[in-house]
Amino acid sequence: MIYWRIFSTFFKIGLFNFGGGYPMISFIQNEVVFKHAWLGTAEFTDIVAVSQMTPGPVGINMATYTGYAASGSVWGAALATAAVCLPSFVIMICLTRYFLAHRQDPGVRAVFKALRLAIIGLIAAAALVLVNKENFVDWKSILFFAISFLLVFRFKLHPIRLIVLAGLVSWFVY
Repeated sequence: MIYWRIFSTFFKIGLFNFGGGYPMISFIQNEVVFKHAWLGTAEFTDIVAVSQMTPGPVGINMATYTGYAASGSVWGAALATAAVCLPSFVIMICLTRYFLAHRQDPGVRAVFKALRLAIIGLIAAAALVLVNKENFVDWKSILFFAISFLLVFRFKLHPIRLIVLAGLVSWFVY
């Protein structure tokens, strides 16, 4: 029974996800923390961080860990991973031929433009999901964000240099 719930949950997450792992975060949280209670809020926040650090897509890493946590076995992890990937795989095989034939069509271009805007909203929702009582954003973090944004977009600072600079500054600040 748990394996069917894992499969159906992650198949649904994979089916309704657009734009990769970050837009998937709020959907995964709703399913695994609030609906099924397979993870707690603090554990979910930790899993997001661990999933970002481990190789591979964030959403797939989160599915793998959650499948393991929910079932207590490697089979649950493998099933969740396969379930979250399966819809994208099938849809891409079916749509590739159509897209290659109609990629210059104004209607197709409009759909992809709308999807880009929806993905931006989903990424913003994922950022808001991570702001909780265990992971509160203080004024220093907002200031770091504003300065980082300015340095990258106004002064074209390379992101790697920004990461090193932010690490050094935060070492002194925190």
